[in-house]
Amino acid sequence: MIQLKKITLALCLALTLSTLCVPAFAEEATKNTSLNETITHVEEALTEIKKSDFSAARLHLKAARASAATVAGNEAVIKEATNGVIQSQISANTGDVEKASAQLTKALELFKSL
Repeated sequence: MIQLKKITLALCLALTLSTLCVPAFAEEATKNTSLNETITHVEEALTEIKKSDFSAARLHLKAARASAATVAGNEAVIKEATNGVIQSQISANTGDVEKASAQLTKALELFKSL
């Protein structure tokens, strides 16, 4: 009878711990997904800016800023990269291809370092 209680207790403990670990893995996957999404949008915006297609670039820059808000990691790096995206968005609005491309390239490197 004592062994049955020990086995039941061990199974309950194992089930409890396994349910606690699943949300942690799901949260980590979400963080990686938002980082990958941000990098993809920045790359697409860079491509569109180099083609001087500013309307498509604006959409990707807006999406990159939105997805960057959920990226986890070094806060200083994320803030600097997001500021680069914002500055490139301002440069794209004025039509300065070189400045926007340079700022996006820097922001892309920062996001990839995360």
